[in-house]
Amino acid sequence: MNSNSRDMEYNLAMKNLFNGEILVRASAARQIGHLKDSRASNLLIKALKSEEDSIVINRIIEAMGEIKDAKATMAIVEILKKELDKQDIEQDKSLLFLIVESLMKIGDKRALEHLGLLLEFCEGDIKKLTEEALECIDPNWKKNLTGNSKI
Repeated sequence: MNSNSRDMEYNLAMKNLFNGEILVRASAARQIGHLKDSRASNLLIKALKSEEDSIVINRIIEAMGEIKDAKATMAIVEILKKELDKQDIEQDKSLLFLIVESLMKIGDKRALEHLGLLLEFCEGDIKKLTEEALECIDPNWKKNLTGNSKI
């Protein structure tokens, strides 16, 4: 794909992300992630902050993980915090998986403390994936996590 057609695809996907119906927005977010274009990070963060549909939110978080830009870390962490504020039975486990996977792909150490908090409150597959993410981001995470975490 040449740069002109790639730019056209990027621009159309961005337009659809902000102006389409739910499935169009979700598809646009996925497409943006496949393009792996870091210039999308700020607009994805903006979209994430204003988006209300859970399907689109999930696709935006996935896209952020595919792009691997550390700018997205704290926006994803904000979604994680909101999810952890909910009662366990109200938490969206698939969203938690996507958050952990994306933060692991991004690899930003600012996520460590927040993943440590998730580790305290989760069990099973999410706990295993969170441990993998912590190990991937910082092999010395157990030693380096201090403060709010009780790891």
